Amino acid sequence: MLRTALVICLVTLLGSLSAVSAQQPMCTERNVVVNQLSNQYSEAPVAMDVANNGGVLEILSSSAGKSWTIILTMPSGVSFMIAALIDRFQR
Repeated sequence: MLRTALVICLVTLLGSLSAVSAQQPMCTERNVVVNQLSNQYSEAPVAMDVANNGGVLEILSSSAGKSWTIILTMPSGVSFMIAALIDRFQR
């Protein structure tokens, strides 16, 4: 069930982010990405799954759900930021 939800979320997001996909992906070591997201947005991993290519797909989210990020970490340890959302209109 989690895998299905992740796939649906990823397909929906990637389909709607065609302009973003043309940009250079942000990539660096996983621990750098996770530490920066934790410090700057209070995000922590909430879901993960293994992709067919051996990479690990992770969703990180703030506890209030005001921001989230999807990253793909390859077996080499390099992570690519696939999508992110920050609620700029905090209520």
